[in-house]
Amino acid sequence: MYDYKEILLAAERLKGVIQETPLFESAELNERVKGRILIKPECLQRTGSFKIRGAYNLMCQLSDAEASRGVVAFSSGNHAQGVALAGKLLNIKTTIVIPEDAPSAKIENTKKLGGNVILYDRYKEDREEIAKKIALNSNSTLVPSYDHKDIIIGQGTMGLEIIKQCNEMNVTLDQVLICCGGGGLSAGSSLAIKGLSAKTDIYLVEPEYFNDTQESFYAKKRIKNQTHEKSICDALLAEIPGKITFSINQELASDVLTVSDAEVEEAMRFAFLHLKMVVEPGGAVALAAILSKKIELKNRVTALVLSGGNVDRELFDSVQSIG
Repeated sequence: MYDYKEILLAAERLKGVIQETPLFESAELNERVKGRILIKPECLQRTGSFKIRGAYNLMCQLSDAEASRGVVAFSSGNHAQGVALAGKLLNIKTTIVIPEDAPSAKIENTKKLGGNVILYDRYKEDREEIAKKIALNSNSTLVPSYDHKDIIIGQGTMGLEIIKQCNEMNVTLDQVLICCGGGGLSAGSSLAIKGLSAKTDIYLVEPEYFNDTQESFYAKKRIKNQTHEKSICDALLAEIPGKITFSINQELASDVLTVSDAEVEEAMRFAFLHLKMVVEPGGAVALAAILSKKIELKNRVTALVLSGGNVDRELFDSVQSIG
């Protein structure tokens, strides 16, 4: 288990690089749940998601020799953009392996930031193996999307901000809901939150058919997802929790919740209508869990994370039109 004080050091590295996203409330949401909800919009972060936090924290610590050889990453799109932006800021060449069916906005933005994009079939090929082979051939550094100490510690700066902002508001935080794919954001943020506010409960949220963390959490061991279903939550479709991330999440989380695609779509509509925010499906799962009242919310102070806003216009329009 890492010391949350390492996250304080990461926050220093990230000063002037990331946005400190706000913590705000919605009267409409508070009224619906009869509690107080604090919203952390990482969809407003640079590149539209929290991923720049971990990517930059790892890449800025590379030696000059390592940086000169470039980095390789694999990603469903948000980590790709974080790595590409970090590479641009640090003058490091980046190659990113992305599924060919990832939202086109994520692919194009990665290219615009200078990333060399390699597409693959997520249903037939192994992205990690492809990335490892490229890294080996080019003697480059692999930048994992979640299961690496420096990635986890960097993502933890979001949790650090939540507690800092709650303290500034003189608010005691009862519980936090955080999305979970591979588990980097939840693991890092949990370290910061529990390190500074031990009595705050942490709930992870996954798509219902991609609940590998939930099954692993209950079984107390890592379990690979065997589903043949699909989900619109493209950012959260990890097959199995990370080794490092799961060890942290298992220790610090209170429970793991799941939401359906229909509940996610409703959350996306709510965010647009009432919060005036564009949130991608994977970024809306915590809000979906709140709106569908997966846990007790009445008379409690709850924080939720909107982890990303990178969604193709066509999908976003179709979700809004359903409502």
